[in-house]
Amino acid sequence: MKLIFATGNQGKMKEIRMILAGLSLEIQSMKEANIDIEIEENGKTFEENAKIKALAIWNYLKEQGEDNCIVMADDSGLEVDAMDKQPGVHSARFMGEDTSYVIKNQAILDKLEGLTGQERSARFVCTIATVYPNGRVTSIRETIEGEIAKESSGENGFGYDPIFYVPAYGCTTAELSLEQKNEISHRGKALSQARVEIERFLQEGEG
Repeated sequence: MKLIFATGNQGKMKEIRMILAGLSLEIQSMKEANIDIEIEENGKTFEENAKIKALAIWNYLKEQGEDNCIVMADDSGLEVDAMDKQPGVHSARFMGEDTSYVIKNQAILDKLEGLTGQERSARFVCTIATVYPNGRVTSIRETIEGEIAKESSGENGFGYDPIFYVPAYGCTTAELSLEQKNEISHRGKALSQARVEIERFLQEGEG
């Protein structure tokens, strides 16, 4: 049985493979599974978008005669309270999909200039949707609370990690090791819960 994760992001796949390691499943990205379809993420919430992506791929696989796959998709993003929880569900498309995160991150830092402490509060949100071979759909939402750093810092991670400061660790998520990040991050926590669900499914043989 395969588990196909609806992403082409290699940084994300690295995290996913670490957390789901040991499952008796072949874990593939869309690219590795040779799936190249356009998916319109037009949901208004992280949960809606995650389900849209997972179901689109599940339906595509079913049409191809592959009906023994688990499909997972996540929709995640950054909510900045001082920006009315933006960029939110538009995190990947904020300022344009082709705009580098160096530019996006600097734009957020500029918008929060002069703000301090809780005025800079923010969170990463992740919802993971899982579609089982019989079509059952589940979703899990997790967050990590923090604040926007005063400046970009760190080389690990990807996306908005260099500007997301975690007070308990005294650093940004881009300064954490991958193991640390997977323990506390929005995606790490959601994936760990999803793993428990999948293990139960594999043991019981039903979705």
